[in-house]
Amino acid sequence: MKSIKITARVAGILYLIVIVCGIFAEKYVRLNLVDLSDGLQTIKNISQNEFLFRLGFVSDLLMQLAYFLLPLFLYRFLKSTNNWLAQIMVLSVTVAVAIMCVNMLNHYMPLLLIEQTEMSSEVLQKQVLLYLHLHKDGYHIAQLFFGLWLLPLGLLIYKSELFPNSIGVILIIGCFGYLTDVVLYFLSPNVNTAISNWITLPADIGEFSLCLFLLIKGVNYRTFLISTES
Repeated sequence: MKSIKITARVAGILYLIVIVCGIFAEKYVRLNLVDLSDGLQTIKNISQNEFLFRLGFVSDLLMQLAYFLLPLFLYRFLKSTNNWLAQIMVLSVTVAVAIMCVNMLNHYMPLLLIEQTEMSSEVLQKQVLLYLHLHKDGYHIAQLFFGLWLLPLGLLIYKSELFPNSIGVILIIGCFGYLTDVVLYFLSPNVNTAISNWITLPADIGEFSLCLFLLIKGVNYRTFLISTES
């Protein structure tokens, strides 16, 4: 029982790292430094805040490492509910992390370009924005899989009785919200810009709720023991 408590707490800490590092990199660093409609201003922002831009890069890498480890810890106490769903959960995250890690090269390339080229060059501006656009596009491609993982995770949580059923329901809704967001991003960018925050909100609520539950409560240990003995 003690080892399961530790596993649940570690999963909660990993989830917290994913959330905090991801928000810092996306909602603080890139939101403040990157303007995809203004290459010159973006180059100035990155040049004047190089350490912050690099910190955002490292924060993303830490997020992806924690995200890779998270389902491995969740797998330990969810596999007894449905091993097939638990394996899909792990595989989905593995694919998402692989895509995001390769995509980080698009995040890092603007630094290399700025160091080697005159800041006033129009070609440089176009190249920097191209790589940053590719990074954003690559992130949404990865979203197919870090959206997909919420479906088996939500089903496992709902069936396992180790967590409140409501969290599982919200995560399942969040899966379809993320997938819808990806489709709209590529098919109808204007519509996606208008409603993206709303259709991804259930996933945010579900993941944050699960993170808090793991950190504060852990799992329902009595239910876990019954499920492993049966």
